[in-house]
Amino acid sequence: MTLSGIFGPLLAAAIAILCAIAGIRIAGHRARLLVPASGAILVAVTVFGLVPELVHVAGLVTPLVLMGLAYLVLTVLDRKGYPVCPSCSHGEAFAETFILATGIHAFVDGWGMSAVEAGHIAPMAIGGAILFHKIPEGLALGGLLRGAPLRPSRAIAFAILAEAPTVAGGFAGLHAAPGVWVTYALAVASGSFLFFGVHAVEGWWIRTNLQSGKTIK
Repeated sequence: MTLSGIFGPLLAAAIAILCAIAGIRIAGHRARLLVPASGAILVAVTVFGLVPELVHVAGLVTPLVLMGLAYLVLTVLDRKGYPVCPSCSHGEAFAETFILATGIHAFVDGWGMSAVEAGHIAPMAIGGAILFHKIPEGLALGGLLRGAPLRPSRAIAFAILAEAPTVAGGFAGLHAAPGVWVTYALAVASGSFLFFGVHAVEGWWIRTNLQSGKTIK
C-alpha cells in the first residue's frame, strides 16, 4: 500500500468536502435559491455522469431498474410520512438518508480511483472524471444539507461524514478491482440522487407558483 495509490481518493474527498463547505456558506445567505440549484446540479451529475458509466459497465436494463426501485422506495417512504424529501420534509432524517446515498457513491468513487492507480482496471480517464464531478457533487451536498435546515457546523460534519468513504474505498481499491455488486450499489445511490434532486427543484417550483398566485396542475 503506497501513499501515491491513496492520493487520488484523498484529493477527491478533500475537493468534495471543500466544495460542500462552500455550498453551505453560500446557502446560509441564499438558501431559497441554492437548494433548487443544488438539486438541479445533482440531477445533472447523475444523468450525464453516473448513468452513462453504469450503462457502459452493466448494460441498460439492470441499472435503470435499480435506479427506478430506489426512487420508488423513497417516494413511498416520503408519502408515508418518513421525511426524505429535501424540500418538503426538512430535517436530520432527510440528511441521514442523503448521507447514506452519498457515502455509497463516495466509496465507489474512491475504489475506482485507486483501482486505476494500482493497475487493476484500465484508466479511461476515470480518475480525472471523478475529480471533476466532485466539484458539483460537493456544492450540491452542501446546499441541500444547509437547506435541511441544519446548523452550519452540523452540516459541515455531515458533509465530511458523507465524503469520508471515498478514502475507505480508496484503500479497498488498492487490492482489488470493483466487483459487479459495486455497480448495483451505485445504481441504487443514483436513483436516490435523482429523487433528492428532482424533489428539491419541484418543491421550489411549487412554492414559487403558490407565491405568485398560480394554480399547480
